[in-house]
Amino acid sequence: MKSTEFAEAAKKLVREYAEKNLDATAPEFDVYIVWQCYILGSMKALLSTTLRDGMYYEVTYSGAKDEIYLDAYRKIDNHAFKVEV
Repeated sequence: MKSTEFAEAAKKLVREYAEKNLDATAPEFDVYIVWQCYILGSMKALLSTTLRDGMYYEVTYSGAKDEIYLDAYRKIDNHAFKVEV
């Protein structure tokens, strides 16, 4: 699978997952890739949508198994910490 094919497959999987898990009154939305990489025959992407639901997604392609995995996460909290050097 090429990088562009993976990107399109990842966006499609996220869209299908989001549509399946949304209520019927949800607005139209876009899916976008935040980060993507290729490592040792496998690919990984972090994706999100324009929905304000706090969800983000990790899609991984295993070149060895020719399988794609989708993990869905919800942002619970965000804290900033000062780093002292």
